[in-house]
Amino acid sequence: MPSFGLFRYPRLAWLIFVALLIAADQLAKAYFASTIPLGSGVEVTNWFNLVHILNTGAAFSILADAGGWQRYFFIVIASLVVLGVTFASLMRRADPFERKVGALVVAGGGGNLIDRLQSGAVVDFLDVHWRGLHWPAFNLADVFVVAAVLAWLLLSLKVQYQSKSKRLLQEAEP
Repeated sequence: MPSFGLFRYPRLAWLIFVALLIAADQLAKAYFASTIPLGSGVEVTNWFNLVHILNTGAAFSILADAGGWQRYFFIVIASLVVLGVTFASLMRRADPFERKVGALVVAGGGGNLIDRLQSGAVVDFLDVHWRGLHWPAFNLADVFVVAAVLAWLLLSLKVQYQSKSKRLLQEAEP
């Protein structure tokens, strides 16, 4: 069966997918930064707000008050991760699922890297809270990275389960 379009060029399709995810992240950040004053928020439901926050730290605002050196630290770390995962996804015969998960990591890391390079901080705009529990504000790039980590975790659990099942079946054979 002939292959058409981008499916014939999986690396190009991967790059376009990453670019679209980064564009969605950057457009959302720009929209909320331009419509919600810095430090303010809009209640959407009793458990979800749209906010405009600048985060100089990492996940959960880790190192946010470290004095400024963390900007360069996070830029170096994000650059290494983005380059490494891009290389792994494009230069070797990656499993299609792993390639998609890698795209989420690169898009998430790349989206937040762009923010750090431009302003030294990441724009966060999603704010979730429920019954006294308050999750730190986050953005689409963070969602991409968390989705990738969860996908890799589920895949590793599936692989572990399959290999354990296979071993048990082999041990049960007469």
